Amino acid sequence: MLLEYATTLTFIALGAIFAYSFYAVLIAGQLSLGQAGFASLAAFSAASLAPSGDDVGDVPALLIAVVLGMAVGALASVVLGLPTMHLRGVFLAIATLGFAEAVRIVLLNQEWTGGAQGLAVPRILTVGMAWTALAVVAYWFWRMGRSRYGRALEAIREDELAARSMGIDVGRHRLAAFVTSGAVAGLYGVLYAYYVRLIAPGDFDFVAAVEGLVTAVLGGSTMFLGPLLGSGFQTMIPEIQRAVGVEAGWIRPFLASLLLLVVILFLPGGLASLIPRRTRMPQSDGGDGDRGAHLAARRHPAAGETVATLAGLGKEYGGVHAVRDIDLEIRAGEVVGLIGPNGAGKTTLVNMISGLVPPSSGSATVLGASIGRTPVHKLAGAGVSRTFQHSKLFNRLSALENVLVGGHLVSRPTFLRRLLWLPSSRRDERAALEHAARCLNRVGLGDLAGNRASSLSYGDQRRLEIARALASEPSLLILDEPAAGMNHVEAAKLSALITSLAADGLTILFIEHNVGMVLETCTRVVVLNFGEVIASGTPEEIAADPAVIEAYLGTEDHEPVTGSIAEGTLDDPTGGAAQNAPAGAVTNVGPSAAGTLEPPDTTSRDAT
Repeated sequence: MLLEYATTLTFIALGAIFAYSFYAVLIAGQLSLGQAGFASLAAFSAASLAPSGDDVGDVPALLIAVVLGMAVGALASVVLGLPTMHLRGVFLAIATLGFAEAVRIVLLNQEWTGGAQGLAVPRILTVGMAWTALAVVAYWFWRMGRSRYGRALEAIREDELAARSMGIDVGRHRLAAFVTSGAVAGLYGVLYAYYVRLIAPGDFDFVAAVEGLVTAVLGGSTMFLGPLLGSGFQTMIPEIQRAVGVEAGWIRPFLASLLLLVVILFLPGGLASLIPRRTRMPQSDGGDGDRGAHLAARRHPAAGETVATLAGLGKEYGGVHAVRDIDLEIRAGEVVGLIGPNGAGKTTLVNMISGLVPPSSGSATVLGASIGRTPVHKLAGAGVSRTFQHSKLFNRLSALENVLVGGHLVSRPTFLRRLLWLPSSRRDERAALEHAARCLNRVGLGDLAGNRASSLSYGDQRRLEIARALASEPSLLILDEPAAGMNHVEAAKLSALITSLAADGLTILFIEHNVGMVLETCTRVVVLNFGEVIASGTPEEIAADPAVIEAYLGTEDHEPVTGSIAEGTLDDPTGGAAQNAPAGAVTNVGPSAAGTLEPPDTTSRDAT
């Protein structure tokens, strides 16, 4: 029975291996069509350079050819990857497709490849060998999935900017995924050559590349079994046709195209997404345990040490000054609030401090790193962590997995040790899980650890972002409007959380429109207006500063202002009530806001 279907089973295995070469980059958010070029280079190089079975035996000859082919595929991927890793989406696909077509044309015009006639290769591969190779490849991606490296690739796929801010070196991880793709494509090319007996450059053309990509997308890039599911479906359609007596050749591409459309529209994760993804929530006692032995150590500045120094910092966009001449010093242990009307430049300023935006003028040093010269992931490595004005979560990952990615800098690499089932990898993964669970519990989301980030309410998503930022154990935590969308009870709990974090020695800089919360929580408040600092001092000083009141309510169209910002009793003739709302909501200012002030002009947002 097995011999009867040996060819079909072999092509299922070969198709899955080729699909894994696409899966290797899809999980990192890359769309590459160069795998056919890697496979063809590997196939012809191995067939030409590897010893024959008559010299060393069939199995040793195949093993040598496999090693040679995978090395050629990996080397070709490095050559292609280095200049193209800055490309994204369709631009990367076009560049890699051009490479594959160039390789095919070159091989087609070489004598040693046999040209269009092809090159004869002895058949050595058996169905057992093919499935053994497939098992090894699947095992590689299975063990990678729960490792720190695998989580980093998933984070890059979901949101590259957020991944950078978590300390992930996106360029290095993308190149590593690209090299893996080249090696797996090289393996496929060699196995294919040693099974079909005659290989030609046309076997690795554009159609082959598209079929490999379709197989990977159908199977799905969210679980390691995806390529196997996709290959099984693609390969079995012709067999089912023959079994029922239908010989129409258009049925297979039609069904594959139809299913691909269904997957793209209704099942973006592919067939593999139908398999439930389990989230392991550890049973932690809430203490640190032996955390120091299994998580990387982080050194934090002592209380009073300088954390950030800004001197004449400015940013302009086409002549428009979003921020100008900011002089600011932040010391360890402080809770610094950054307030001001919409469009004052608050988000632009924290984007510069966190390394996302280079300054146009001035200089800044944060935790010993020079702003504008230090990549975002290295600045995160120095101890800067942040949330964003608009949540940047990894939506297809669970809450716990989001926080695990946040702990990238303090958790230890485990992938290679997971391949060997070393006990130390399990201990380190357990420590990372317990650390993530503690961060979730601290923000009150422990019960939602297994929920997808996209399914959480807006307020819970804001808290999840804070938990993810805390997981890196930062020295400077930057929060961009963390209370947006929260009611007064949730905002009070957030204020208590920030106060407790400061009591633990964490330095915090945060933007917030809830002025009452800022004045209650911060040790120092900085007020921006039109990109400049108009006031800086203690909450009491800011609450009574006429310039601050004028910046919020203006003087031309308002009755004289009375009351106190701190008490939330600023009189407003309009009688409107301002409430905390997500970015973009239009609100009024009034005494019922309980200290929450929004400027009357809500037609613009902070420059970003």
